[in-house]
Amino acid sequence: MHLPDLEAKLKFLQAPQSYGESGVHLECIETHMSWVFLVEQRVFKLKKPVCFPFLDFTTLKAREFYCREEVRLNARMAPGIYLGVVALKMQDGAFALVPDAQLPAPGETVDWLVVMQRLPLQRMLLQLIATHQVAPQDMEALVDVLGTFYRTTFRVPISANDYMARFQYEQASNREVLLRPQFQLRDAALAMDRFDVLLSQGVDLLWARAAGHHVLDGHGDLRPDHVFLLQPPVVIDCLEFNPQLRHVDPFDEIAYLSLECDMAGAPWIGPRLVAGIAQALNDHPPPALLYFYTAHSALLRARLAMAHLLDPQPRSPDKWPPLAERYLAHALTATDAFISTRHHDKP
Repeated sequence: MHLPDLEAKLKFLQAPQSYGESGVHLECIETHMSWVFLVEQRVFKLKKPVCFPFLDFTTLKAREFYCREEVRLNARMAPGIYLGVVALKMQDGAFALVPDAQLPAPGETVDWLVVMQRLPLQRMLLQLIATHQVAPQDMEALVDVLGTFYRTTFRVPISANDYMARFQYEQASNREVLLRPQFQLRDAALAMDRFDVLLSQGVDLLWARAAGHHVLDGHGDLRPDHVFLLQPPVVIDCLEFNPQLRHVDPFDEIAYLSLECDMAGAPWIGPRLVAGIAQALNDHPPPALLYFYTAHSALLRARLAMAHLLDPQPRSPDKWPPLAERYLAHALTATDAFISTRHHDKP
């Protein structure tokens, strides 16, 4: 059987009648790794058949597996939001969407989609920050959800050397992208050099986190656009495609979320999150560790921003250099705070 190409699948999925109801309103959004179809109160996500160093969606089997992983893993902090998977079937030249519960069904399965409940955008943390509608009690509710998750998810055995090597590897990747001559990023070289100091001076901090079994199977991409302040809050879009990227110190994730809230205009959120999670986990890491994680997250985000310009046809090319330079500025602030803190800690 001749399998349909992506263009044919998209033509079907971009038609409102494909979802079984007449007159439905349909919106389509393209992301780096997916096509997202918003249909009334449902969201359908089709993974692109792409391959990057950190994921491979090129086979039908892989896309099915990671669709199911997305549903399974996100049930941890978004119960009831991820409704399951549907098969995209083809029979006699016609497509059909068939829910998992109705399988097996006639026809050839040519792809898989994740189905979610549609969440109210006005309750997204990023949107609430933009409209100055986040209250301290909202953060208390979020800490309850995150604290319960971190207490119950499984710990990941990792040696101190391997944990340290992760940050060294990411630093090398940051240098390779951010220091490219064509980018001419302000302060990129300085930020790289300063973080090298953190890598040398923070070995004991990272070793203590690994040796203390603080690395766990977390979310992997804890950003304010993935947090919805419902009752209770839900956190969506964890990294299903690469377990190692989810294997994190919870304070690494909290530092990342704090950075993104700061970038969005709410620097007060980070300290509340850190204090709340420290109490929830009865774990009080030294401030220098938080500065280390913040600097690392800022450099990683700067690199990911500029990596868009390495695509053959980057979307919104003017957006990325200014954004990367904002992240570099945050990285420098965090590295300076780390160095100052470690200096004062010395006897």
